[in-house]
Amino acid sequence: MRKHLIVGMGPIGAATARLLAARGEEVVLVSRSGSTPAAAGLADLPGVRSVRLDATDADALGELAVGAGVLYNCANPAYHRWATDWPPLAAALLTAAERSGAVLATVGNLYGYGAVTAPMTEATPLVPNSVKGRVRAGMWQDALALHRAGRIRATEIRSADYVGPHAESPLGARVVPRLLAGRPVQVLGSADAARSWTYTEDAARLLVAVGGEEAAWGRPWHVPTNPPRSQREAVADLAEAAEVAPVRVSEVPAVMMAALGLVNPIVRALREVAYQFERPFVMDSGAATAAFGLVPTPWAEVLGATADSYR
Repeated sequence: MRKHLIVGMGPIGAATARLLAARGEEVVLVSRSGSTPAAAGLADLPGVRSVRLDATDADALGELAVGAGVLYNCANPAYHRWATDWPPLAAALLTAAERSGAVLATVGNLYGYGAVTAPMTEATPLVPNSVKGRVRAGMWQDALALHRAGRIRATEIRSADYVGPHAESPLGARVVPRLLAGRPVQVLGSADAARSWTYTEDAARLLVAVGGEEAAWGRPWHVPTNPPRSQREAVADLAEAAEVAPVRVSEVPAVMMAALGLVNPIVRALREVAYQFERPFVMDSGAATAAFGLVPTPWAEVLGATADSYR
């Protein structure tokens, strides 16, 4: 039985813990509360325990990481606070990985690529054009520099917008309850631009794979993801999977977004990444499929699980 340390108790952290527990591994979950959300599906799983800890405390985190084979960064600071909350947390994770010798496996995203004109691969240059993008690109560059210096072992998975039970997503709480109630849906940006959508469970599967495979270290990996669907298509697919009638889909007017941004910090934070919603934002995940034999969960199954979580 190996020890695994997971920082963050969102959908990816919980799914990662379930996968590791099913293999009989020892899993330590780190969060500020030290509690396990009821929806995480971790109650009474053997080998899983939760620890209350501020993960920005590098000394405490490093001590807890001693003996761990892998340190999984599944944290998710508040969206509008990435610039202030990520740097100290990322620094503590690097320190803990170096002191403990645990592999650092980070859950990343596509922000670091900036505004793109073609499908993103792991070879796409990191040219961030937003504060959030610079934060995420900088986190990976710092980890990679320490990896190349032989001070840590690091890898990163990157996902498109998530879809799945309890995921923070444009196809989440803003959309699914209205769809199930037969009410019209408004989406951010273009309703018809192609987009990639990553299932949270698929992200966890790849995270566990890269954390335990030496050949995966020192580079990023895109999570196996289904072919792109526009927001309009995805909402229609959701209706079909949920076995409800299709609903009208429209775009949130720009003037409404501006007004909401005055009172809602998360909406305000979305402005700098509006490019992701205005034109195609597509990810190629063929490298991970070729390397690990992982394929995305069928789209209909993904959407069925998403809809069921809101019933």
